Amino acid sequence: MRFIIFCRLLGLVLCGNAVTVYFASHSLRLAVVTTLGCSLLLQLGYFASVLFLIWRSSCAGKAGQEAELVDRSQEVRSSDDEHWNETQDVPRRNQTLGISLLLP
Repeated sequence: MRFIIFCRLLGLVLCGNAVTVYFASHSLRLAVVTTLGCSLLLQLGYFASVLFLIWRSSCAGKAGQEAELVDRSQEVRSSDDEHWNETQDVPRRNQTLGISLLLP
C-alpha cells in the first residue's frame, strides 16, 4: 500500500470517528478526545502487529535452521553408516547416543 493511500485511509477513519462521536454526543471536546484516543489505539495496534511479525519470522527462521541441521546430520549419519558397513563386517554402532551398542 502506498503511503499516500495509507494517510488518506487513516484520515478517513479518524474523521469518521470524530463525526460519529460529535453527532452522538453533540460535544466538540468529546469528539476531539475520542479521536485522539482512536489515533493512539491505531498506533498501538500497528506497533503490536509489527512486533508479532518480527517474532513470527524469527520463529520460522529458527525452525528452518533446525530442519537444515537435522537434514545435514542425517546425511552425515547415513554416509558414515554406509562407509562403516562397506569397510567392516562388524555390526554398526548407535552413533546418535554416543554409546557402542550392537544393532542387528
